[in-house]
Amino acid sequence: MMGERLVMQESLFYTFRLEDHVPPDHLLRSIDCFVDCSELRQHLDGFYSTTGRPSVDPELMIRMLLIGYCLGIRSERRLCEEVHLNLAYRWFCRLGLEGKVPDHSTFSMNRHGRFRDSDLFRHLFEAVVQRCLDEGLVGGEGFAVDASLIHADANKQRSLAGSDWRAQDHPQAAPRAVQEYLATLDEAAWGAATDVEPKFVSPSDPAAQWTGAMRGPAFFAYADNYLIDLKAAVIVDVEASRAVRQAEVGAARTMLERAAERFGLKPERLAGDSACGSAEMLHWLVDEQKIDPHIPVIDKSERQDGTFSRSDFTYDLETDTYICPEGKILTTSGRILNEGTNRLFLGSTFDCSPCRLKERCCPNTPARRITRSIYEHAREVARSLRGTPAFERSRQGRKRIEMLFAHLKRILKMGRLRLRGPCGAQDEFLLAATAQNLRKLAQRILPTGPQMTQGA
Repeated sequence: MMGERLVMQESLFYTFRLEDHVPPDHLLRSIDCFVDCSELRQHLDGFYSTTGRPSVDPELMIRMLLIGYCLGIRSERRLCEEVHLNLAYRWFCRLGLEGKVPDHSTFSMNRHGRFRDSDLFRHLFEAVVQRCLDEGLVGGEGFAVDASLIHADANKQRSLAGSDWRAQDHPQAAPRAVQEYLATLDEAAWGAATDVEPKFVSPSDPAAQWTGAMRGPAFFAYADNYLIDLKAAVIVDVEASRAVRQAEVGAARTMLERAAERFGLKPERLAGDSACGSAEMLHWLVDEQKIDPHIPVIDKSERQDGTFSRSDFTYDLETDTYICPEGKILTTSGRILNEGTNRLFLGSTFDCSPCRLKERCCPNTPARRITRSIYEHAREVARSLRGTPAFERSRQGRKRIEMLFAHLKRILKMGRLRLRGPCGAQDEFLLAATAQNLRKLAQRILPTGPQMTQGA
């Protein structure tokens, strides 16, 4: 028998608590106790006027943004709609049933204004990192560093050839993303990272790098750089940079220095890929920072044509000379090559010309030439660590940073940026890393935290 037609009965009074309708194992309930906005107003106090109409509560906007980045809601317009309809979202934002959701344009105005001027997202990220430290999730002994390419909001069809785009052609009235790029031309992570002219430039976002590093179709991208602690894969720092190797190395140094300055964290070892295996970076780690580099060394000295490589010669530290397989000596005049990073060692033509091994050593030159980095000591330290148990543990632990990037793109939907310019990329990366650390806290600390199926 068909039941009666359902008619909604309006009640005069309701007994309704949002608290009762948020499941105990809901992700937002799990991370709520780790979101501390008590110092938010004090941090922003100097960026609000003392007169005029009351503004939207900054804590409400921050909580809404955290919902968006924790749950992969990429559109702020859609985020406002979801918060309006979803009881759990209203509970997390402290809105109640009748609280008004701000317009989506409010986020843009505050992001480009007081949030960015006060570096609020960095402040929020570091507050969550400090909570991870307080909860014992950060060991501080082993770190890992890596970068992942994130598609920029730029279209190849509307790009210009690199030779056709000139910085001096853009006045102060240029779009915000262009102004941000011009302001970073002298920074190591941006304009000063490389003097190679890009093949294409996006007029709407010139800081985005045209790259084919993914071994597929080239695209405009930014590099999202993570520095993580290997104990529980907590993101200790995050930095946006151009999608080139030199910029990634500069970002790694910046993050290590900032972690030491802000939290007093200085690891004993650092795991990384070959992007950090340059002689200059290894010298900075070994000789200046006293950090063991668990990093593959960039070494192009091995020859593939059958002639002797540099490893076939013996270096004598006391006399600062190389000894060839026949026992002859190669000396150096101290001449520096390759922009001040290598010294040249030369054999004698009197020794090399009659040598029986000349065809295997220097068939095309009168005497053998060998270059040695001025930072070779640091390179040798890095080589000596390769294959040790500690190196293997770091190599295995570094996989966690790859898992974080996979989670970032697949679960948090950060495969493509919404915001443009260096500041826009930095804002998005900071919020996404904050969301990942909050999920990590909920998973590791609370017994009722989200399961692994909800993301790492």
